[in-house]
Amino acid sequence: MTPAASTHNPVIGWDLGGVHVKAALVRKGRVEAVVQAPCRLWRGLPALDETFSQLPDWARGEADHVVTMTGELTDCFSDRTDGVAQLSAWAATNLPGTVRIYGGRAGLLSPGEATGAAIDVASANWHATAALVGRHAAKALLVDIGSTTADLIPIVDGRPAATGYSDAERLETGELVYSGVVRTPVLAFTASAPFKGRRTGLMAETFATTADVYRLTGDLPEGADQQHSADMKGKSIPETEIRLARMIGRDHAEGTSADWRALAAHFAECQLRPLHDAAAILLSRPDIAADAPLVVCGAGRFLAERLARRLGRSAVALSDLIAPSLAEEGADWASTCGPAVAVALLAGTSLPACPIQS
Repeated sequence: MTPAASTHNPVIGWDLGGVHVKAALVRKGRVEAVVQAPCRLWRGLPALDETFSQLPDWARGEADHVVTMTGELTDCFSDRTDGVAQLSAWAATNLPGTVRIYGGRAGLLSPGEATGAAIDVASANWHATAALVGRHAAKALLVDIGSTTADLIPIVDGRPAATGYSDAERLETGELVYSGVVRTPVLAFTASAPFKGRRTGLMAETFATTADVYRLTGDLPEGADQQHSADMKGKSIPETEIRLARMIGRDHAEGTSADWRALAAHFAECQLRPLHDAAAILLSRPDIAADAPLVVCGAGRFLAERLARRLGRSAVALSDLIAPSLAEEGADWASTCGPAVAVALLAGTSLPACPIQS
């Protein structure tokens, strides 16, 4: 049976990812603190222990813990079910107080129940954010662009109305676009780029990522890039330019700063195009209102806002939508850590059904 929440303990929402751990502290329905920390989970659960030990004291305290996850995808696990089982067991062992696992359409589960519902638990963090948005907006398209992926989730009549549920299904429907503003290799978007009046092919190497692109364009939020760079070197502007230059087989001295910024702007445009196509298809659904706004969040909120302008839709920041529940400081991190905030705010309330068949 799913454990009951205490009426006295604070609630801490968790999003256990393969690259970051995110946590949000909620007391009396108000988000008091949010944190994101890097985690090299692909190395195994000891990496999660290390990250956990370095979190603020409040994150390790007695609380009603509600956990969602994407880390079950990490290749240290044999498959998703194994990942859900191990991460749920880790949460039950290490989080003091009550622990519940967010199962999306299956509701809140005990850690012991999570393995049997792995298909519902696995990467259901998008559902949590969409369910929270639905509490505040009857109609919308949630666009959550993170460090690695983008979720585009229709909200209809105040409920998540995705056609897919699993990662595989949502990749087919365009509700999941494997594209983020920090970790995605730039070669994922295009095979060529313009440089000094000519078209040049790209090196099929992971010399640079989107963090490099948006560092040069000036869009990358402070603190968003928490992992090593592609070449394990620094993140200064010259070092960033070197990585982009290598993508087109060039040395840094072969271009000016303006040349490298122009190259970065091209890659940014190439990333936006498939997001635009996916959103346009979803917004063409007959059950999505013509005036439905885009609710935008994530480390790539700036890109989601750009997408809204291109689509001719209004953009509403998640942090603005839930502003009465947020402390004055830290709203940007609440946006970046949307699923952790969502499961904490949704805890103790009835969860919306998701109109999807397995």
